[in-house]
Amino acid sequence: MNIICGLGNPGRQYNNTRHNIGFKFIEKLIITNKFEQIKTNKFFKLYSGQIQSKQITLIKPSTFMNLSGEAILNYSKFYKFEPSKLLIIHDDLDLKIGKIKFKIGGGNGGHNGLLSLDQNIGNSYNRLRIGIGKPQNKNYVNKYVLNKFNDSEKKFFDKVINVCIKNIFDLFNDKNIFLTKTISEIQKL
Repeated sequence: MNIICGLGNPGRQYNNTRHNIGFKFIEKLIITNKFEQIKTNKFFKLYSGQIQSKQITLIKPSTFMNLSGEAILNYSKFYKFEPSKLLIIHDDLDLKIGKIKFKIGGGNGGHNGLLSLDQNIGNSYNRLRIGIGKPQNKNYVNKYVLNKFNDSEKKFFDKVINVCIKNIFDLFNDKNIFLTKTISEIQKL
């Protein structure tokens, strides 16, 4: 995996929402590893840098979540890649808050960003799912994922992202590290 894409919605009004955890992850990687922006177009922002001497490309789609697949398809027209080289970071309603799970392929679980990816590039890409929990009433899912984190949630998810980033090189070497782990389990590794 040498291409990492975080899913989210563009626009300040979506900053610090549950649905933008993928963007938050990419933004932290950019700062932590001093990635440089190398391209911007109407589909994506592209960054280049290294993580422990491994050359990595970061993608932040400029499309809305539901059109994430169009951004990656556009990227693939210019930069040929195998889906096995792509890691998608995204929120997951079906995982408890803070639970982390690595997965290759599979269904989209009703996640419109993943649905768009599956329709445009297939589903054989790598995924790092970050659990955001879900509302008790499924009629409130849209409102729930688009609500901003409160202060304690923001601190907690900052910690989740920091732990993932600190251990991301392990993911490149041993995918089992992130198979359904909690933050405290990963910190003990």
